[in-house]
Amino acid sequence: MRQVVILRPEPGAGRTAERAAELGLETRIFPLFVPQALQWDAPAPERFDALLLTSANAVRLAGPSLALYRNLPAYAVGRATAKTLEEAGFARIVAGNGDGTAIARRIAADGHGHVLHLAGRTVAPIDAGALRIERVVVYEMLRTGDDGLAERLEADSILLVHSPRAGELLARHVGPGQRAFLHLIAISPAALAACGTGWASAQAPEKPDDERMLALAVRLCE
Repeated sequence: MRQVVILRPEPGAGRTAERAAELGLETRIFPLFVPQALQWDAPAPERFDALLLTSANAVRLAGPSLALYRNLPAYAVGRATAKTLEEAGFARIVAGNGDGTAIARRIAADGHGHVLHLAGRTVAPIDAGALRIERVVVYEMLRTGDDGLAERLEADSILLVHSPRAGELLARHVGPGQRAFLHLIAISPAALAACGTGWASAQAPEKPDDERMLALAVRLCE
């Protein structure tokens, strides 16, 4: 069976590996980044109509000040982020399908105009339209010691890429000669494009969802 290599940071990597094991996949975890909390000044909650989270890491790393916004309707980019918000004590949560622009449009459609977005330093572009989004950075992703990544990848492995930034880093580490013997599954078209060309196979699911990525991996292992 082909080995599935998970490049996302913890704790997401562990969740992906656990689900992969349930599907009968063999996995290895090589995180390319590690999340680190940052100091931030919490704006007054009464200035906003809603709260937006596009990463579960923002919920986990925001610290005690996150509780200031529990009375606001909270919009999560996907199910994993929504679950983390629920665990943090939020009651009014709307979960999206993993697309930042789609959840921003949902916020606008619900009648909100001014939104607080707690996020990482690097954020995927969001087309917010007329919605006013005020972003506050609460964490950043730091690179791990990944210089030996290429040497650790076994031929015919399936690499799971969960962000464009991870794709860019992977493309720098893995040359054209080695790519021809590795399969790639990226979470989105943007992440897929960041990985470059020349892979044995390269694909992205119809929607940016971890479960759909693993379904593609299962098919490659059949």
